[in-house]
Amino acid sequence: MRFERPLTPARLIKRYKRFLADVAFDDGSVVTAHVANPGAMLGLAEPGARVLLSRSDNPNRKLPWSWEMVEAEPIGGVPQWVGVNTAQPNRLVAEALRAGALAPFAEYVSIRPEVKYGKASRVDFVLAREGAPPCYLEVKNCHLMREEGIAEFPDCVAARSARHMAELAAMKGEGARAALVYVVQMRAQRFAVAADIDPVYAAACRAAREAGVEVYAYCCRVGPEELAIGTPIPVAD
Repeated sequence: MRFERPLTPARLIKRYKRFLADVAFDDGSVVTAHVANPGAMLGLAEPGARVLLSRSDNPNRKLPWSWEMVEAEPIGGVPQWVGVNTAQPNRLVAEALRAGALAPFAEYVSIRPEVKYGKASRVDFVLAREGAPPCYLEVKNCHLMREEGIAEFPDCVAARSARHMAELAAMKGEGARAALVYVVQMRAQRFAVAADIDPVYAAACRAAREAGVEVYAYCCRVGPEELAIGTPIPVAD
């Protein structure tokens, strides 16, 4: 996914009320940007950090600027851009599915987003092809790295995500295919569940995998002009 125009650099002043951030541009002007991220953003919201913003031309938006990326504190001495907009992973997966770029799902010809399922949820995608059961596909954003090379999810208690894992397991039990894709908006060598941050989610994830839910993780190419799903990385047991 290429941005319509290159992202605009700024410096973070502060993030507050979860969905707001004050930032300063190079010319000294200050704006409030929308933060499409309900998580803790551990290590990614330090005042003074370099950030990249997108601007919407929609006149109905109260906040035209959106925080897209932040330069992470060096982990192992290697700074990098990290995507923080949690609205992007679904767009990236949709783009990759249409292009047949996700090998485990390349054979599907029908892609339906935001389908109601379970008790009171919507699955991100339902994939279909002739002669095969439907595939229920959930997408999660990942931008936590506490150890060099290891991407983790979640970065806070994720009760809704735990429910999703149980519902995917239930769909698998009914004869459907069920899968989860972690979209890692940074460079990483492998993925692991952050069980110490949310042991309930970790247990739900483990139970879902034991029930046959497939789990994948993909790193992204992250930069001022492009954000795109790249290479798969191993998922720790």
